[in-house]
Amino acid sequence: MNKYEAEFSNLVRSFRKQYMGKGPSKVSTTFCKNWAICEMEGNLSPVEKFIATENDGKHMLRSARTEMVKNIYQKNHPVEMEELLGAKFLDLYVDINIEKDFAMSIFIFDENLEEKFKKN
Repeated sequence: MNKYEAEFSNLVRSFRKQYMGKGPSKVSTTFCKNWAICEMEGNLSPVEKFIATENDGKHMLRSARTEMVKNIYQKNHPVEMEELLGAKFLDLYVDINIEKDFAMSIFIFDENLEEKFKKN
């Protein structure tokens, strides 16, 4: 990761912690075209892990960790991310594997981040 990808990872962790009570323990970001792709491990709290022992709990957590995350970003525009990247946030795609406690988020921006922040 270059320094911008690392700083973006820190912003994702902080944002999730602020609005969801717990951020992921590990975030790795890769810029690809106008996407910031974040791989996240250690997303679930101990209570969520307990809830995930039941099928209904898994479905509820998956909904909370996908649709609700997207709603949080819509209601709380990620200004810090835009300031770091000098690009406008357009959209977000989110998925999580509850059993593996592994999530992916793809942030879409209005500029080619890969070109803008090339690794030297």
